[in-house]
Amino acid sequence: MVKIEEKKETGYLLITLIGEIDASNSLELDQTIARALKSGEQHIVVDGSRLEYISSAGLGVFMSYIEDMKAQNVKFVLFGLSDKVYSVFRILGLDELLMIKADKSEALEV
Repeated sequence: MVKIEEKKETGYLLITLIGEIDASNSLELDQTIARALKSGEQHIVVDGSRLEYISSAGLGVFMSYIEDMKAQNVKFVLFGLSDKVYSVFRILGLDELLMIKADKSEALEV
């Protein structure tokens, strides 16, 4: 089960992921990112500090928006991933395709 919180901050949209993202709820993540891109957000920051697990379905959501974000010149940064979650991104090479930072202050410097 995942809980996704969205909060508009000055200059960026903060998306907080809480719990686990798998095939049963990855659509919720997909809809959240799609909505942010459609609204014209230019800086999206994802807080993964409370993300406990992400399946290939969840990773696929991030992968599916890489080209759209580049085309729209959107700054998209994840931060706060646990070692376990980060290793999944790294194994699939997503750490080379997505910007991943240690904490929120680093993510906002992008």
